[in-house]
Formats: sequence, C-alpha cells, structure tokens
Amino acid sequence: MLEFAFQEPMFALEVIIGGLLSGIMYSLVALGFVLIFKASGIFNFAQGALVLFAALTFVKMLEFGVNFWLAIVITLAIMMVLALSIERVVLRPLVNQPLIILFMATIGLNFLIEGLAQGIWGAEVHSLDLGIPEEPLEGLMDAVGISITYFELASAGIAAAMVFGLSIFFNKTRVGRALRAVADDHQAAMSVGIPLQHIWALTWAAAGIVALVAGMLWGAKIGVQFSLALLALKALPVLILGGFDSVAGAIVGGLIIGALEKFSEVFIGPYVGGAIENWFPYVFATVFLLFRPQGLFGQKIIERV
Repeated sequence: MLEFAFQEPMFALEVIIGGLLSGIMYSLVALGFVLIFKASGIFNFAQGALVLFAALTFVKMLEFGVNFWLAIVITLAIMMVLALSIERVVLRPLVNQPLIILFMATIGLNFLIEGLAQGIWGAEVHSLDLGIPEEPLEGLMDAVGISITYFELASAGIAAAMVFGLSIFFNKTRVGRALRAVADDHQAAMSVGIPLQHIWALTWAAAGIVALVAGMLWGAKIGVQFSLALLALKALPVLILGGFDSVAGAIVGGLIIGALEKFSEVFIGPYVGGAIENWFPYVFATVFLLFRPQGLFGQKIIERV
C-alpha cells in the first residue's frame, strides 16, 4: 500500500487533505478544553457531554418545527444558561481547591449532563441536515481528481473561523489576558482585581458556544447520538500534541492528528490487520509525550522545590 501511495500521489494527497479537514473539526472540539484549561488550569472532562447536549437540543428544536436560525438562538441561550449554572453551582464553591478536586467535579458533570440530555430529549439517534450538500466539488474533481465534498469544506471553514476568532480573543483583548492570569495563579489574579467568578462564567459560556458549533457539525456528519460524548476522547491526542493551554496548539494538533489517522488507516493499516484509525493517534501521542510532555505550544512549567 505504501508503494501505491508513491505510484498514485494524487490519491495520497486526497487522503491527507481529507484528514486535514477532519483535523480542523477535531481542533474545534479541542478548543472547548483549551478554553476551560486557560481559565482554571483543569481538564474539563464534561466538554464531550456539552457537545452532545447542544446537538440534541438543536435537533429537537428543529423537530418541534422551530425555524433553523431561531433554533440556533434558542439552543445558544440554553447552552449559556447551562454553562453559567455549572460555573455558579458546581465550580464557584470549589475556588482555590486542589486541581484534582476540580477535575473530579468535571467527571461528575460529564455523567450528570449525559443523563440530563437523555432524560430531557431521549436516547434516539437523530439525523441532522444543515443544508450543506454532501456532493464533491465538481471543479476540483475534474481538475486534479481529488474528491472533497461541500460539507467538508464548509465545516472546515466554520471551524477555522471560530479558531481564528478565539485566537484573537485570547491574544489581543484584556479579557483574554485576564484569562491567562487566572490560569497561572487564582490568588494573584484576584489580588490585582481580576474578578475570578466573572472570568470563569465567561469562559464556560464560551465553551458552551464552542460545544454548540461542534455539536452541529459533528451531528450533521455522523448523526446526533450518544457517541458524540466520546469526542472528548478524540480531542485528547490533539491536546497532547498541541498543548493544553494553546489555541494555536489546538489547530496544529488537530491537523496532525487528522492527517495521521487517515494516512495510517489507508497506508499502514493493511500491514497490521487494519482498523488502526481509532487507536493509532493515541499511540503516537503517547510516544510524543516521552519527548515533549508540554506539547508543541504548551508552556514548560518549572517548579522550584
């Protein structure tokens, strides 16, 4: 198969491009984790459940006959209320507690939100049509023989726009700098007048928005079902490669993992029995950890003892 890749470079290029487009969508999921990690220094295990809840809420609004754009507004409002409630009821009482306690709280939130979604909207699998055609771009297919669908291109564009917007937000705004200060040291941030509760509330609200966009795109791609909650696991290799506190790292990590999983499945899988797409990125990320634990763009932490 590797020989075929060299003989048919356009096929290999098509596989890599398809992986890169999927990787941008992985970056979108990883962004939710980066947002929370930047503000609190914890890995938000409940982000996958937020994606599921957002997708289920949106698709049920459509099934109730709500206009498409109104359904987005209603779902966005529900996600922001949910995110703010999480911050107010669960996380605010845990300010300045050890990070392991905050992490365990997000694990509990994951199961709570999954159960809440199933209790409110049911456990059926739903199809979601965003009005973006699934047909390949004819001009590109005719010109170079590469098959890329309108949906893949539109999804990558939407995800890239959100990633770019959040990158500017973190690096160019006062709130973005405050987020980084809060993540570095809660006590020091509060001592200089940064309102910790407001920053956390804003961050969780933004994570809810990211979850909605990710839920819509992934729900349209694979269906709105409870496997969407497992997207949190898909984002792990992305975060390990890019760094847990870097928006740029989420982009680069997603692109690498997306291309790697497709390339490994098509060109390496046949030599080892196939079906390696789901686990090969984790093996790669584990090996990567041995050489650069903080990721490509993560901050190297040095502690004096």
